[in-house]
Amino acid sequence: MSDAGSARRSVLRGTLAVVVSACCFGSISPLTVMATDRGMALESIQTWRYFTSDVLVLAYGWWQRRGVTPVTRAAGVRPWYHPRVMLIAGGGQAIVATLALAALRWLPAATASFLFYTYPAWVTVFSAIRGIEPIDRTRVVALLLALGGIAAMVGAPSAASLSPVGLVVILAGALVYALYIPVLNGLQRGRDPIDVTRAICVGGTLCFAAWSMPAGTLFAIPDAVALGASMLQGVLASGAFIGFLAGLRLLGNVRTAITSTVEPFWTTMLGVVLLGQSVGIGTLVGGAAIMSAVLLLQRPVASPAARSS
Repeated sequence: MSDAGSARRSVLRGTLAVVVSACCFGSISPLTVMATDRGMALESIQTWRYFTSDVLVLAYGWWQRRGVTPVTRAAGVRPWYHPRVMLIAGGGQAIVATLALAALRWLPAATASFLFYTYPAWVTVFSAIRGIEPIDRTRVVALLLALGGIAAMVGAPSAASLSPVGLVVILAGALVYALYIPVLNGLQRGRDPIDVTRAICVGGTLCFAAWSMPAGTLFAIPDAVALGASMLQGVLASGAFIGFLAGLRLLGNVRTAITSTVEPFWTTMLGVVLLGQSVGIGTLVGGAAIMSAVLLLQRPVASPAARSS
């Protein structure tokens, strides 16, 4: 089998993993709204979500490696349960989630969504500045298609609707996430994706528990529906983290970030199915643009020699 065919299959596998991950992440927002509408505090929701992910991911890791001789880690590679690894993986995830949700105090959800999903642009810029990944014409076009698709779906924010505080908070969330993605990619060097996933889930649980327990909201659960909605988020998130990290390893920072922009499209379609919302022309045009960006990213990046020739 040719190297080109193998590369195409790897890109396809990575893309499918990231798309499934984005759909799982996109399914979490309606569940969060369901739980908060029933009176459950956001920090309590997130604690139970991450705790559920802990149980599932730890069980999956045990099942995956049962009967297999443990692999000796390379020198200098800390285990996933090392406090520093959990702080970086879980703490980064907790900061991103907190900033993105806190911005909703000042901005409409559509405006916040558009501004947060500028993070693929920041990933692209940071990768170019650091010389990690080349920025060619294909990636620029795919990036513009993805951002244009999101703008068509949620509506580009007007200057009059932007709160300065909300603008700073949501853009900070996008910037932190753009920096967090390559950090996660770095954590995977010498580690399996499942190990990084465990560090994210356990670290995130500790961070949100440290918030909800002093606030007295951890066990302030209004009813079984709210708790069930919170724990179902953990089920979806555990699969989402595994898929995202597996795709990140195969696609790299820029492709993963742009492919992840299918998430708002999935969330919109989920609203149509579950909430009976109508589909506007913006949804159709935006979804087509995002799908075009994902398909365009299937083209492998040419080597420097090939680009020169």
